[in-house]
Amino acid sequence: MDVQGTVAAGFEPVRDAFVRNFQVRGDRGAAVAVYRHGRKVVDLWGGTRDVDGTVPWALDTAQVVRSAGKGVAAAVPLLLHQRGQIDLDAPVGTYWPEFKAAGKERVLVRHLLSHRAGLAALDRPLTPAEACDGVSGARAVAAQAPEWEPGRDHGYHAQTYSFLIAELVRRVTGRTIGRWIAEEIARPLGLDFWIGLPQEESHRVGRLGPVEEPPADGGLKLRPKRAVSEAWADPGSLTRRAFGAIDPLPDENDPAYRAAELPASGAISTARALARCYAAMIGQVDDGVRLFAPATLTLARTEESSGPDRVLVVNTRFGLGFMLHGSASPLLGPGSFGHPGRGGSLGFADPESGIALGYVTNGLRKGVTADPRALALVAGVRAALAARP
Repeated sequence: MDVQGTVAAGFEPVRDAFVRNFQVRGDRGAAVAVYRHGRKVVDLWGGTRDVDGTVPWALDTAQVVRSAGKGVAAAVPLLLHQRGQIDLDAPVGTYWPEFKAAGKERVLVRHLLSHRAGLAALDRPLTPAEACDGVSGARAVAAQAPEWEPGRDHGYHAQTYSFLIAELVRRVTGRTIGRWIAEEIARPLGLDFWIGLPQEESHRVGRLGPVEEPPADGGLKLRPKRAVSEAWADPGSLTRRAFGAIDPLPDENDPAYRAAELPASGAISTARALARCYAAMIGQVDDGVRLFAPATLTLARTEESSGPDRVLVVNTRFGLGFMLHGSASPLLGPGSFGHPGRGGSLGFADPESGIALGYVTNGLRKGVTADPRALALVAGVRAALAARP
């Protein structure tokens, strides 16, 4: 496999895992980047830009990273809180009066971020055009009655997270979430990250597509529990309804979808942008930029939700917008926080080791979390750290 890029001395196990992802785990085109203590130590890419193509993946190739964008989107309300513009314990209706409808007067901002709002599904799914128009999604979640008493349980808001967080940010700042991230996060950090892809950048983004499940490799092949399989098989289950809040599912290779501002599922990024963004959440990156103050970092990774997830039907852990290390989403260690993207991609940080990692791929697998390719890269980082003096 012709892998391009650089690896700092000692981090060769990450390169080995990345190469093996192509050899035995089905990757077609992918990239991985790792920062440690604000300095880039891994920056690798290989394969083809398009899952079904022949053009090589380039230095600046980006991909749709699905829910891996949720973590970057979650940074926005946390930064607004850091600046004194949002109270995490205020009712959402304080900023968005129409949201108070259908028994949601007591839904707090922190409930949106921790998947406790009870708004994981819609009574009437949105069409792809409605989901992308910037208006219909917010109206739908504002009118929707919760599936459970807000704050009591948690369940992954797979698609509706887009409309909840984006509209909250718009109401508070007067800017769309894509514009806010572009101006306040991506530009200062020099990130190739977009929620709402500009037309002039479209030539850099590869085509996504499914890849077959490879044979088991080193115990990394994960089989869903029976309850999970049954939930996905039942069209009326909350699992199917949550992931089907946009119906039919959008074509993720459609320029209109990529131009839409859908932070739950439509973010587009390079691996190094994800890694650099998370590096700036836990400390200064090499040019001195830092996103989170220490108190905000604590908020990001303090557990808000844990235990049975009413949508994913496994035990999950969430902080304020970020998945936390656990059985459903194994990261580097107990203090790690981040977010996977359904099908493979991953971004996370581990403050204790100073590690931040980004992985993007164009080959989509069936799993929602804990993709074997991402797990292998995390294991490579762990091996590299263990071997250091």
